[in-house]
Amino acid sequence: MIGGAMNLKLFIWLIAAILLGSFHHAEAQQPARVFRIGYLSGPSFNKSRIEAFRRRLHDLNYVEEKNVTIEWRSADGLDERLPRLASELVRLKPDVVVTSGTPSTQAIMDSTKTIPVVMTSVSDPLGTRLVASLGRPGGNVTGLTNFQSDLGGKQLELLKEIVPDVSVVTVLWDPGNPGNVTWAQDMRAAAT
Repeated sequence: MIGGAMNLKLFIWLIAAILLGSFHHAEAQQPARVFRIGYLSGPSFNKSRIEAFRRRLHDLNYVEEKNVTIEWRSADGLDERLPRLASELVRLKPDVVVTSGTPSTQAIMDSTKTIPVVMTSVSDPLGTRLVASLGRPGGNVTGLTNFQSDLGGKQLELLKEIVPDVSVVTVLWDPGNPGNVTWAQDMRAAAT
């Protein structure tokens, strides 16, 4: 015969096992949570980036239409469409929004201060005031930058090595993209 204290411990252990087993069984029957990702791009979608994005999600066990839904929006190079597309994404209440480029990041940040935003391909997040600092972005935005403040000077230096006699260089850039403005100013400064 097992003593009273031992019976109580066995009883508690059995109840815990039953509760944990039924919890596990109930949890297994619940449909998996489907996460919603918003993706906003100013330019047309870059197919290789999109495929890399999907591949990486799959590597992390996120499969479209199984446990993740991606709401794709592109302004197709018409930045004036971005505010409407950003508002549309915010109304869908995604868990996170991924942006490509400075204008799309600005548009989504103008539309929400609560949904997490992961920016990509943003040239100057500090100068455009998308983040408070690179180390501590603050607010609801984080992500990647292709910060290129001194890159313009390096590009000119490399060009001068390749073509030593070059004296005039033409640079094409989009003045409507605030991230390009700083880069162009730095390019001009390096050229002098």
